[in-house]
Amino acid sequence: MTAAEPRLRPLSSAEAPGRVAPLREAGFRSGPGPDRSPVVPRSMFSLMRHRRVLLLQGPMGRFFDKLACSLGAHGIEVLKVHFNGGDRMFYRQPGALDFTGTAEVWPLWLERLLHTRGIEAIVVFGQMRPLHQAARRVAQTRGCAFYVFEEGYLRPDFVTLELDGVNAYSSLPRDPAAYARLPESRLGIQPLPTGQTFAGVAATAMAYSLACMISKLRFWHFRPHRSLHPLSEGLRWVRSGLRKQRYAWRERGAQARLCSPAHTGRWFLVPLQVHNDSQVRFHSAYESIEDFIQELMQSFAAHAPAGVDLVLKQHPLDRPYKDYGPLIERLARWLGIDGRVHYLHDQHMPTLLRHARGVVTINSTAGLQALYHGTPVITLGDCFYNIPGLTHGGTLQQFWHQPQPVDSLLYSRFRAAMTEQTQLNASFYARSPGLDRVRRMARPPEAASPPRAEGGRPMPAVVRPLSSGPG
Repeated sequence: MTAAEPRLRPLSSAEAPGRVAPLREAGFRSGPGPDRSPVVPRSMFSLMRHRRVLLLQGPMGRFFDKLACSLGAHGIEVLKVHFNGGDRMFYRQPGALDFTGTAEVWPLWLERLLHTRGIEAIVVFGQMRPLHQAARRVAQTRGCAFYVFEEGYLRPDFVTLELDGVNAYSSLPRDPAAYARLPESRLGIQPLPTGQTFAGVAATAMAYSLACMISKLRFWHFRPHRSLHPLSEGLRWVRSGLRKQRYAWRERGAQARLCSPAHTGRWFLVPLQVHNDSQVRFHSAYESIEDFIQELMQSFAAHAPAGVDLVLKQHPLDRPYKDYGPLIERLARWLGIDGRVHYLHDQHMPTLLRHARGVVTINSTAGLQALYHGTPVITLGDCFYNIPGLTHGGTLQQFWHQPQPVDSLLYSRFRAAMTEQTQLNASFYARSPGLDRVRRMARPPEAASPPRAEGGRPMPAVVRPLSSGPG
């Protein structure tokens, strides 16, 4: 299959592996309808064609619990592996095991589990976490499908699900010819709102951290990709709330000034990514966000035309952890551009995107939002939407002077394919309308009833014990 011939269709019944309960897909559209119905992508239908699914580490909160419930409604056997107390706290479905061993024994432990339970597909959140990278290698050797959840390519109200990997590992074609025959997207139709809030995310993070600390003796080999201490995490989110108020006062009027007729189109926007973004560490040449900021500002000072400003916007989820203000101020003074550089925080992103001259990013999905508004974009890292006709194909020096325009028809078709293939209407930390719809699609109880014990109660799932190594 070449890049010009993507498989943009569901698997046929002949191609799909067997499953316990047939899916009711007749008349179902994976995209949203005029009634704002939830979006269920083809990647989810692909996952639902496996009879036995293993969930590894998911996002903080109950999302993987909801996923297991939705898959179970179709007769799919779901097994879950917990790596810490936070994973265990938010998962309520039967069929869960604790892994308390070391990273060294993990591949062999997992391979044995896949073999003894007949696992056909593995699902993870965070594809670059060390345990998940090892799981990918084991899955490849056993011919086991590997599905990855990640934050939505389209935000808010979407999460991403792809087979084999997301972002730089995405299977979406990067050849514009692959989208030439696809219909245009109905961009005015939106998914159902998920109701995600800052307070909800913060509460979930603190509860998860507390559960991890309480169970640390049992999961003492677990090494998180960032700090999970409940006190420090709680204090960070309190600091985030205080910073949000301080920044709102300090930046009052900044957006109105930048988006006024006198300033529209006279500044470049740089949406910063979170400091521990794996897409920066593994799919770009930058060691850190600080490294990116320094190189960017040096290029702007040396090559940007006079009368053009630079606006760097903090990622909202990085507010508890980072403040790049002192670094940006110091660099601006050193480079002699201190009157032309602005550092913003909680301004309205869509409004900024509509009025910017162009957007510079490493590989953030904020670039997709810019393309939606027709704002030119340059990506400086490996990025799945870096497609000729969508993003700037030249150098950063050229971008400062003449950003290449966005092919709106190509973007419309690309968005249609991306949504249909990969975007689930859901939030990791709030409601998940897409999963609710998946559960409702299950066959009626009389058509696919599980075995029942005396008294009419469903038989509980049987989980065979499996040693998890030391601990």
